[in-house]
Amino acid sequence: MRKNLGVKTYLYPQPTLVIATYNEDGSANAMVAAWGSISDSNQIAIYVAASHKTMPNIKARGAFTVSMATAAHIKAIDYLGITSGNKVPDKFAKSGFTAVKSENVDAPLIAELPLTLECKMVSYDDDSELLLGEIVNVTADDSVLDANGKLDVEKLAPVCYDSAGHGYYVMEHRIGNAFSDGKEIK
Repeated sequence: MRKNLGVKTYLYPQPTLVIATYNEDGSANAMVAAWGSISDSNQIAIYVAASHKTMPNIKARGAFTVSMATAAHIKAIDYLGITSGNKVPDKFAKSGFTAVKSENVDAPLIAELPLTLECKMVSYDDDSELLLGEIVNVTADDSVLDANGKLDVEKLAPVCYDSAGHGYYVMEHRIGNAFSDGKEIK
């Protein structure tokens, strides 16, 4: 038997994304977003409320970075998600993260997070609060790469957000092979 749950944001996995920008004074800022996804081969779409400190920063500099959350840093990441940069201007510093200047966009990388998309702002819709960014580079720490230099998702172990139970989960176990396993059905 099935039960109707109404309109909910239950689509899994929801990535836990950390968006980093520079404030007006050049200090680093970061926020956490769960409603984001790849929307084209070189584009990311994220819903970011205009009230977040991050949005004016992105509009001012035309750039931002997006890192995948990892289990090792979940307390600092959750802190960034529950603390407003409008109320705590030094929340990035308090998180314990280290900002590193991106080589490709006017936004910081977070040294402790091993996978980062460097993005230029394409557009922001004030009504829907949809931010579109062009991915100009992806940078990855060697610790999440395989012997051939390709991203190893099991080594990355990205954190996903559960909007139903307000939990964080690690995605790290491969269960199949895309574009292959279905060929067994005749």
